[in-house]
Amino acid sequence: MKVGVVGVGYVGLVTAACLADSGVDVICVDKDEQKVKELNEGVIPIYEPGLREIVQGARSSGRLQFTTSLRQAVREALVLFIAVGTPSAEDGSADISAVLQVAGDIAEAMDGYRILVGKSTVPVGTHQKVSEIVAARTTHPFDYVSNPEFLKEGSAVDDFMKPERVIIGAVDPKVREIMRHLYAPFMRRKERIIFMDPASAELTKYAANCMLAARISFMNELSVLCEQVGADVELVRAGIGSDARIGNAFLFSGVGFGGSCFPKDVRALIHTGEVCGCSMDIIKAVRDANLRQQSRFARRIVEYYQKAEDGGQRTEDSAVLRPASCVLRSEPIVLAVWGLAFKARTDDVRESPAMFCVQEFLKAGFAVRAYDPEAMAVARKVLGDRVTFCRDYYEAVQGADGLAVLTDWQQFRNPDFERIAGLLRHPVLFDGRNLYEPAYVRQKGLEYHCVGRPCPS
Repeated sequence: MKVGVVGVGYVGLVTAACLADSGVDVICVDKDEQKVKELNEGVIPIYEPGLREIVQGARSSGRLQFTTSLRQAVREALVLFIAVGTPSAEDGSADISAVLQVAGDIAEAMDGYRILVGKSTVPVGTHQKVSEIVAARTTHPFDYVSNPEFLKEGSAVDDFMKPERVIIGAVDPKVREIMRHLYAPFMRRKERIIFMDPASAELTKYAANCMLAARISFMNELSVLCEQVGADVELVRAGIGSDARIGNAFLFSGVGFGGSCFPKDVRALIHTGEVCGCSMDIIKAVRDANLRQQSRFARRIVEYYQKAEDGGQRTEDSAVLRPASCVLRSEPIVLAVWGLAFKARTDDVRESPAMFCVQEFLKAGFAVRAYDPEAMAVARKVLGDRVTFCRDYYEAVQGADGLAVLTDWQQFRNPDFERIAGLLRHPVLFDGRNLYEPAYVRQKGLEYHCVGRPCPS
């Protein structure tokens, strides 16, 4: 069986590479000629641990090829995965125009029976729209399967190779068996395929991401309360996470969630509820709490320096960020930033809380010196020359008035605090990921601020 994958973005490329690695012949299609050219030359457009090696191995064996010809893929493959982007529209809905366009183009290129598999994250009802478009443009028989992805950036290859579950939204028993056969190499230890109808499969994807986002926002709201009552959110997390009914995943407080999935999917589920007359009040609260958390942490840092320059006096309206360059000192505050990606092990800066904070620092007149192990090239396209990008994380700290840690990269977890204190012009650390023990950091000569934890002077 030969498989086609339309879209060589994050989901499409991982899907194609992992299927090819299992022994399937895969032809991958994208309309971006430059991207296809680079992939054929061995250039991987995204950073994802383990992906480069798999792509190179599959290409050298001849099991994975890249092309701009959709017609070629349709004529050669029985199963065609649709893995194109579904970004947020202005009203918060998922823009599925690319999915519908690809479905129509596949239909026009068909010369016999095909199975179209929706891998893109799409709202409930998309399976009906796709089926209607394909039926209107071809007389050949087809089936449509909803097969949402559950890949975490930074561990996507492992997630595909060793999935916790594979959701197959298909009704026809023959189609289910074809999909079971395709995923069989990844089910050697245990069968983890869950079959359901397409509508339920589409909703499962949104429900999963929004549930995880809700856990993060809940802990972030608790962190605010902890700061008010003198509790430690890390101890609270350990306490509730030990309950088997709750578990300890996605309970970390910080600067908020971001990336290409959670914010977009939260907005899309809210919009779907509005269209259907169901007010998704809990998910709305998740969205609002996340935005507040990002703003709160950025404002906390800006106000710290404004109060210092004003002799400790708070501005009348703490929501108004008075440019730091306008306070008593003649030069701007210089802030070192560790981390630009929305999470570790990825170069994705889409809706990154770290990027939001950097933008707020720039608005306040700060000079920002930043370092990220993988995301600086991507971040530079957004921030341009407004930020100084450094070669390593200690260079970023040199001569700065403080350090803000915004992404939880492994290499940031155990730095030389005494060295940091010596390099900083003013030894203060703002830990937006709660990576460090407050007492230990203070022993090393740094003033320490974190999220939801007591930080006594």
